[in-house]
Amino acid sequence: MRTWKESCHDLTGTRLFVHALAQAGADIIELGVPFSDPVADGPVNQAAATRALLNGTTLESILLLVRELRSEGVHTPIVLFTYLNPIFRMGYADFAAAAKESGISGVLCVDLPPEEAANTYLPTLRAAGLDTIFLASPTTADDRLELIDSSSSGFVYYASRTGVTGVQQNLSTTLNAELDRVRSELKKPIAVGFGISTPEHVRALASNIDAVVVGSALVKIIEQSKNSAAAARDIAELTKSLVKELKKC
Repeated sequence: MRTWKESCHDLTGTRLFVHALAQAGADIIELGVPFSDPVADGPVNQAAATRALLNGTTLESILLLVRELRSEGVHTPIVLFTYLNPIFRMGYADFAAAAKESGISGVLCVDLPPEEAANTYLPTLRAAGLDTIFLASPTTADDRLELIDSSSSGFVYYASRTGVTGVQQNLSTTLNAELDRVRSELKKPIAVGFGISTPEHVRALASNIDAVVVGSALVKIIEQSKNSAAAARDIAELTKSLVKELKKC
């Protein structure tokens, strides 16, 4: 017998949550592909990946879900947050074709640096019409920011701190100064993530960024909710409050 806690973390729950995020005004929805060694993720997302794997979630099943979501009227751009191994196993060309056909808009492959993406990954995804997104951080040198910018065709994902994803109470006091430096080197839009979780965080950054990425805060709500309907309601409410702050600027 499958309990709600088990079914919540399979794709039945994910379908409900994507609809909730789209209706709440999210401009882009990021879907994480579960991986056995999620080195860029903190405890909340690591636990979510484990639950998803135990429920049999795969890259193929996520692409099928996206295809179904498109047929159900979800038009919000969807970006895959993934590690390289699932893509490599499927094959770059097969992955790019399947992702495009399903309705994926772009891909953030968090453990693939742009230097290693140049020969196969980048040209294959771009030929399929998929945006490529790369990470920058407070320790990224100016000359490398140029490479990240040129390799990114959608936006640059700026990690607000070194380390892994996860909810944090306070933002770095130097974050806006760091963003000033980064913006002087980047031409692509900047989305800030890693720890962004409250309207207050967004308010502090809104005048200096193009987007925020909120992951762990939403995953934590899902993990702690009593049922899928409550989780969908609560993540929609948080999303609305974040969008409201961002749209003020």
